[in-house]
Amino acid sequence: MIEKTWPIAEKLILNALHLTEQLYQQLIQEAGLLKKPPHTELINNIAATKKQLVMQLEQFNVQCGQILATEKLPNNQEGMREYFQQAEIAGLPTAESISHWAQIQFICSECRILNEQNGASIEILAYHAKRSLHILKGKTHSSDTYGPDGAPRNDPFTHTLILV
Repeated sequence: MIEKTWPIAEKLILNALHLTEQLYQQLIQEAGLLKKPPHTELINNIAATKKQLVMQLEQFNVQCGQILATEKLPNNQEGMREYFQQAEIAGLPTAESISHWAQIQFICSECRILNEQNGASIEILAYHAKRSLHILKGKTHSSDTYGPDGAPRNDPFTHTLILV
């Protein structure tokens, strides 16, 4: 049966490699933009592109899972190793796809690291923006109050220091 699924798996893996490379480039571009003055529109465009790439990679995962299920293998790393072993036993050319799979795994780990770093940068920028707004409104950072539901709310006794 692997002879029927292998050509599909090869194409899926190659496509996933291209998608992960694109995602990595988007994350690098995002990281660069986060170090410069705000480029909200560009960052929003990158976020939209990242979302599309992630959706395509999730679709790849579903399709990969279907191929593994056809071969009665689990949809995880071990299942992929077994799938490659079965392909090798069947005499199929696996070297290129195994190399692509390893590249996908490496790039995904790099993407995870970059995404966490970018998320932390965004969090810091949001904190600074919130703090600046608090200063402009005439409240200190420690004047936050919380409602009965635990949600933060503005202190009604603050006054604006600057009007724009």
